[in-house]
Amino acid sequence: MNNYTSYLQEAITAARIAGHYQKYRSASVLNVEMKGDKDLVTEVDKESERLIVEHLLTCFPDHDIVAEECVYPQKNSPFRWIIDPVDGTTNYAHGFPWFCASIGLEQNGELVAGVIYNPVYDELFTATKGGGAFLNGVRLSVSARTPLKNTLLGTGFPYDCATDPANNFTNFIAFQKSARGIRRAGAAALDLAYVAAGRLDGFWELKLKPWDVAAGVLMIREAGGVVTTFDGSPYSIFTDRIVASNGLIHGEMVTMLESVASGSIE
Repeated sequence: MNNYTSYLQEAITAARIAGHYQKYRSASVLNVEMKGDKDLVTEVDKESERLIVEHLLTCFPDHDIVAEECVYPQKNSPFRWIIDPVDGTTNYAHGFPWFCASIGLEQNGELVAGVIYNPVYDELFTATKGGGAFLNGVRLSVSARTPLKNTLLGTGFPYDCATDPANNFTNFIAFQKSARGIRRAGAAALDLAYVAAGRLDGFWELKLKPWDVAAGVLMIREAGGVVTTFDGSPYSIFTDRIVASNGLIHGEMVTMLESVASGSIE
């Protein structure tokens, strides 16, 4: 038990409420709206967010909320919940069973608690600052695989990859040639949780939002991993370039990303 356990328990409850609703609705016809050419939102995203926010504000009415689908009044609280009600919306809308609810908590700008819940597999990833990271109550540790050629990596592509040159394609090709394999499953929060669990050895992506990464970043750190920007500098959830790893291959990943950026790898 630590000072953040009570917050974590309510976040777990909120994530399970949303996850059970998502699983229940997964077989139904969805009303899909477009936030961009390829960026989807469904009524399940909106209702999941309502369920999570309603529970958290019932428990902690003075806390601030930052979430994907709605803007909430800010109360200048030292505590701020950062919520992605359905990470992997495109997967969800297509019936591809790879999505989750992700809830992170900051205190004075520092990540202190996180929950990522995959309702399809009933896998609950949790972490608290200084308290470790866990999967269904079993402590997590990042992998020990090294070097890069022996590793499995995760990544993703931004919604505007067809029109913006910052599309991650060149990075993908470079890593595909250098690593054992790459997985692009379509839910960044779960990718980060998988790095914490040692199922992936590293992950990189660009143009992610704070709610995509808040919980997962804390989990990786608590599981013994490393998270930085593409150039190896300290990472903030408001930075749009992230590279996360087991630590052992981090230097190789950063070097690869810097080589691609400089044009020395095409």
